[in-house]
Amino acid sequence: MARRLGVNIDHVATVRQARMGHEPEPVAAGLLAQSAGAHGITVHLRADRRHIQERDVRLLKEVLTIPLNVECGATPEMQAILLAVKPDTVTLVPETREELTTQGGLDAVFLQSHLRGVIREYRSQDIRVSLFIDPQLDQVKMAHRLEADAVEFNTGIYAELHAPQDLQAEIERIREASRLAARLGLQVLAGHALNLQNVGPIAAIPEIDELNIGHSLMGRAMFVGLERAIKEMLDTMAGAAS
Repeated sequence: MARRLGVNIDHVATVRQARMGHEPEPVAAGLLAQSAGAHGITVHLRADRRHIQERDVRLLKEVLTIPLNVECGATPEMQAILLAVKPDTVTLVPETREELTTQGGLDAVFLQSHLRGVIREYRSQDIRVSLFIDPQLDQVKMAHRLEADAVEFNTGIYAELHAPQDLQAEIERIREASRLAARLGLQVLAGHALNLQNVGPIAAIPEIDELNIGHSLMGRAMFVGLERAIKEMLDTMAGAAS
């Protein structure tokens, strides 16, 4: 059951980049999240650098005492940067310049030939690799074949559903994919569009070890502060998992 929380701090950088200035400082947000009980910090280093910058990744790696997870595309540019920085985990995600946020999971089956070499190179440098995928059994099996360390299931579809029967069907789909991933020895994570209202059923899935949450936490933090927002999420996750 998900008792670990990875806090995505991208949108602190989004506010900073709105003025192209120096504040708010994402590195300070990472340290504050760490002191508030986060189990890891996640950032997405995008090709267009719309929020997180390379200097943020370098500084976070230097100052954090909890794991740093960097989401990125499976590109030579990102590989060169991250092999030098050596975050604890690289999460490979699909990415297009037009999207507002990540849309859907990585198609590991279609991209297997390309991903095999990328994953091997990161792992050769002791960097764990996670694949952000939709909760589909063929994607899980391919992640295992490609020797990824972990999978992170996209909960975006789940978060958009309202009808009880549709929600239950999607939860079961995530649950089945989680069971398979765990049986294959993959660490199981989940994330995308999770908030205090919808996180419970996902946190309660026994095989899911960690949730990555950013947007809703940053939005909540605007009203109650980052420390309280993180503690509220941790308490909600713990209640669901108990």
